[in-house]
Amino acid sequence: MIYLDHAATTPLHPQVMEAMKPFLTHRFGNPSSLHAWGREARAGVERAREQVASSLHVKPEEVLFTSGGTESDNLAIKGIALARQEKGRHIITSSIEHHAVLHACEALERWGYEVTYLPVDERGRVSPEDLLRAIRKDTILVSIHFGNNEVGTIQRVESFGAICRERGIPFHTDAVQVLDHAPIDLTRLPIDLASFSAHKINGPKGVGALYVAHGISLFPLLHGGVQESKMRAGTENVPGIVGFGEAISISTAETLQRRERNLLYRRKLLTALRESGVSYIVNGDEENFLSHILNLSFPGVNRDSLLIQLDLNGIAASAGSACTAGSLEPSHVLNAMGVGEERLNSAIRFSFGWGLRPEEVEEAGLKIGEIVKRLQR
Repeated sequence: MIYLDHAATTPLHPQVMEAMKPFLTHRFGNPSSLHAWGREARAGVERAREQVASSLHVKPEEVLFTSGGTESDNLAIKGIALARQEKGRHIITSSIEHHAVLHACEALERWGYEVTYLPVDERGRVSPEDLLRAIRKDTILVSIHFGNNEVGTIQRVESFGAICRERGIPFHTDAVQVLDHAPIDLTRLPIDLASFSAHKINGPKGVGALYVAHGISLFPLLHGGVQESKMRAGTENVPGIVGFGEAISISTAETLQRRERNLLYRRKLLTALRESGVSYIVNGDEENFLSHILNLSFPGVNRDSLLIQLDLNGIAASAGSACTAGSLEPSHVLNAMGVGEERLNSAIRFSFGWGLRPEEVEEAGLKIGEIVKRLQR
């Protein structure tokens, strides 16, 4: 089995598992309890908060733990919308966001808000000029992702953030796919809110984080206890949070090495396909891209048939976001990029990560070439 779907989820790192084990066994206390068991659990949560904050170069009190990237996106978007509704009800996002952002915005539209969905070019990039034209007096939030989860295109978040900051508009970015593949220093970027997820960086599923810059007010989505600075009620997922802290520390220390390794895998896969005589088209921006994501279209091949054949031959890949698996609809990202029906219906996402070996990528490339040629015939 060769796993080429790391953008969907990643294997748990052994060091992360070891860090989590005590909190799955004898350190089982509720972090809100005042006794020794509770204090021990609280110490684990706060250490993880410091690890996340250190990796992002922010203050620990600016990090809120959530159940994952989807909740982080929802808390950022709905939380800002509800907190600032007296200032306006207009939100700006892009047409190729993750569905956690798009569906949150659609929910707000049903609540009486207006949303502008910015277009993208054929590389999947949003134009700063389009953002400038879309801003109104009643705009209360702009949310544009850092890097796309399907084609890997990196957006100009620094430009977007600067435009928003000049106008006093909070800027949110979904940075879930970027965390493990490029250093992020939020003190140097004009970003007010940023979403992250542990299971994309060899951490556990079911835990994420939302960076909320000092001075940004949110309306909480969950009500109950006073956990997470009264912004996210409910007993914390202590083992998951501890695992997230360990995973982000490992990732931060290895970011540059992981990026170089992923670029090597990208070159090896493309080389193997070329040597197989397969025709393909790279979807996305070939200059500004996440190192671990490679989206290819194979003209004349149906993506579903190709995915089935890849699976039968022991290769894991995807047709897009894992959150839309099972959907019969074509990729909204590629559709917005205007790539055309043939590319749209033959697109496959390959994604690399920790634990993958160079020889596996070479073997996968040869198998993919054989399968594609057979299907094209």
